[in-house]
Amino acid sequence: MTAASPLTHRPAAPARGATTAEHELAALQREHGGPLFALLLRLCDGDRQRAEDLVQETLVRAWQHPEALHADGFDSARPWLLTVARRLAIDARRARRARPPETGGEVPESARVSADHAERAAQMLDVREAVKTLTPAHRDVLVLVYFLGASVAEAAQTLGVPPGTVKSRAFYALRALRRILPDYSAGLH
Repeated sequence: MTAASPLTHRPAAPARGATTAEHELAALQREHGGPLFALLLRLCDGDRQRAEDLVQETLVRAWQHPEALHADGFDSARPWLLTVARRLAIDARRARRARPPETGGEVPESARVSADHAERAAQMLDVREAVKTLTPAHRDVLVLVYFLGASVAEAAQTLGVPPGTVKSRAFYALRALRRILPDYSAGLH
C-alpha cells in the first residue's frame, strides 16, 4: 500500500470510543464499498439485501485479516476485497442451492391446514360418546353410512329396512347429534 492509502492514514484525533481499526474500516468502506456493492449486486442477481449482507461480510473479513490489506506490493486493497467478495457470493449461491429455499412466515393459500392430533382425538372421543346416546336403530344407520361408508342401498340391505327408512333414521340421528354436540354442528351434515 502507498503512504496515501486511507488505511495507513490515521486521523489526528479519533472520535471518543472509536479505535484506529474502526476508523480504518470506515475508510475502507467509504473507498471500496460502492464498487463492492456493485459487483455483489450483479453476482446476487439484483438481490440488494443479499448484496448488502455480503458487503458487510467482506468488510468483516478485512477486519479479521488486516495483514492482507497491508501486504507489500499492493497499491490498493480493492483487488483483495473484490476477490473475497466474489468468493463469498459464490459460497452463498452454493449454500442456497444445497438447501431448500427459505419461506416467509405466511402460510401459502394452497397449503392444507390440519388440526392438532390431540384435538382431533378429543373430538373423536366426544363423537363416540354422543353416538352411544342414540337409539340402536339410529346408531346402526350412522355407523354403516357415515363411519363405514356404506351407501343407503347397502345399509338398507344390511339392516333389512327400506332405503327411505335409512335416510329418515340418518336425518334424525344427525339432528340428535347436533343437539348433543353444538360446537361440531358444522361438520354434521
